[in-house]
Amino acid sequence: MDKIKVGITHGDPNGVGYEIIFKTFEDPAMLELCTPIVYGSPKIASYHRKTMDLQTNFTTITNAGDAREGSLNLIHTTADEVKIDLGQATEEAGRAAFAALERAVNDWREGLIDVLVTAPINKNSIQGDKFHFPGHTEYLQDRVGKEGQQALMLLMNDQVRVALVTTHLPISKVAQAITEDAILGKLRQLEHSLSRDFLISHPRIAVLALNPHAGDGGVLGKEEMEVIQPSIAKANEEGITAYGPFAADGFFGTRAYEHYDGVLAMYHDQGLAPFKLIAMENGVNYTAGLDLIRTSPDHGTAYDIAGKGVADEGSFRQAIYTAIDVFRNRAAWDEARQNPLPKLYVDKRDKAERG
Repeated sequence: MDKIKVGITHGDPNGVGYEIIFKTFEDPAMLELCTPIVYGSPKIASYHRKTMDLQTNFTTITNAGDAREGSLNLIHTTADEVKIDLGQATEEAGRAAFAALERAVNDWREGLIDVLVTAPINKNSIQGDKFHFPGHTEYLQDRVGKEGQQALMLLMNDQVRVALVTTHLPISKVAQAITEDAILGKLRQLEHSLSRDFLISHPRIAVLALNPHAGDGGVLGKEEMEVIQPSIAKANEEGITAYGPFAADGFFGTRAYEHYDGVLAMYHDQGLAPFKLIAMENGVNYTAGLDLIRTSPDHGTAYDIAGKGVADEGSFRQAIYTAIDVFRNRAAWDEARQNPLPKLYVDKRDKAERG
């Protein structure tokens, strides 16, 4: 059986992308696990390798179909010379990051890679005529999302999985975006991902409140009573095991997340701030809900330490593990549900019966 082909974008070349890629594949066991294909620049890669005296070798190829097992493969995706200014956000670096991402996504469409792992980008410098999105999640939704599919940002490690109702949205616009349709849609997506991507039977999902103290009975806001609670009730009627809404501070402060398979937060920092405190060194950002399996480390470009050789590759390595696990889990889930025998009864909790 061929090894899983992991496409890896180099991210912002002025950040820590190449450092964490090279450090990850210093371990020969990683090359036994998968066939990595980096989308970037041999010249930029060599610059980072020399600057930080990294020992990992790579093989330059022109097409993902030529990737060699047992090697760290690298495809040249930058059209022009790119000036490297470590720790700086530049338009050149943004164009290089986008070129790598676009090529990797196109190769996935062609079946040349199995999963995608993205090194961090600068969301400002990558903006351009073809990239006008707040981040990877929205870009991938636009590029590979099919009708009826919606990307779901899911932050995870071995202790907690946190999904978001709203992602890269200004706080001033969050409340109006918290609707029954939005919450129920994300609950359906999260429940399906926990079942298919992580093989959790009847997952338990905690739903966070929007307001402090879960609204205090309407004193601090009525979204909990008028929107969130009815959404949870409808989800329960569909067979989704959801609880809440829980006040976010107490929920994380008492480690209540340990009793649930997933957590649905209302907005970005509500979920990500405590998550990164829990999982900064091994957290993974997973884009659920799409046919494309994409993961990334949960940290950014880390300009402040770029080129210093001190970046921790733990989160990036875990992102590769997660992408491979999800790929295998989906295959097992789908195979188990091919040509099922007819049932004599219907369990409303069984997602196979809901289509």
